[in-house]
Amino acid sequence: IDIPFLCYIARKGKPILLSTGMAYLGEIEEALEAIYNEGNKQVVLLHCGISYPMPVEDVNLAAMDTLRQAFQLPVGYSDHTLGITVPISAAARGARVIEKHFTLDRNLPGPDHKFALEPDELKAMVKGIREAEAAIGSPVKRHVAVEEIHYRRGRRSIFAVQDIPAGTRITAEMIAVLRPGIGLKPKYYDLVIGRIARKNIRAYEPITWDKI
Repeated sequence: IDIPFLCYIARKGKPILLSTGMAYLGEIEEALEAIYNEGNKQVVLLHCGISYPMPVEDVNLAAMDTLRQAFQLPVGYSDHTLGITVPISAAARGARVIEKHFTLDRNLPGPDHKFALEPDELKAMVKGIREAEAAIGSPVKRHVAVEEIHYRRGRRSIFAVQDIPAGTRITAEMIAVLRPGIGLKPKYYDLVIGRIARKNIRAYEPITWDKI
């Protein structure tokens, strides 16, 4: 680790993207200590694999979680794989920064062009990353607005499947669990059986408490 160089960069007072390719956690800690000692706390750690191109099966995106937990810093990803799948996956896993090689033409001479993205591919990657970010959403498990219209339609409830005259004791043959979810919830099925109909219930009418 080039500590003097890291200190020089830290003294600039600018945000630092610190690539961690081939580094052990202890080395990362040492690098961060040098940067922090210069009064710079603006660091994003980039998980990175050092192979050109990097095989997808060796990327180990889960290591981003380790970096995040160990150092309590924003984490990004420096990508050397072919294509755009892995950087989009990194964004979905919470990467705050994505680094990707870019070229106008992969046929140009030089070591990096062959695994870099051309303009249309870069555009597709950015679009995919933005969609991945939008899809992350909230950790709260709840209905979202666009689901409400489908909630009752998609859920099931208890319905009569034949006419049930008032005063009739309800049996299993008289009811079924059907869509939509506008009657009693299916969890009450066993409670409905054996109850007396308080009023006439027509076939394929939802069962509700006021009717039994």
